[in-house]
Amino acid sequence: MTCHQQAHALYSPAVAPVRTARSVEYDAFARVTARLRTATETRSRGLAPLAEALHENRRLWTLLASAVADPANRLPHDLRARIFYLAEFTAHHSNLVLSGEGDPAILIEVNTAVMRGLRGQEKAA
Repeated sequence: MTCHQQAHALYSPAVAPVRTARSVEYDAFARVTARLRTATETRSRGLAPLAEALHENRRLWTLLASAVADPANRLPHDLRARIFYLAEFTAHHSNLVLSGEGDPAILIEVNTAVMRGLRGQEKAA
């Protein structure tokens, strides 16, 4: 590699675009939700994949609950309260799914609604 090529490689603008917090959150929800969908569709293969997907989903929601519980969080108080409630709902409903009393589709619907909100889309008709 010549000096010119090295300089060009060092000083060229970054190829990866700058990501917003919303896009990072959206991607996290998309990954978890896809995993929940797959585990739900393949439940006949055993409970372990679904349990793992539920655990990952709860971790995401716990992280969100922690963030909105922080007094320094600048989201509107009402939105913070709703996110915290959804985190509690997710934890409770995940336990119901694991005990065979709940449907994981509800958790997928909640995540999908959050993803629409992160994308700024209206509720689908």
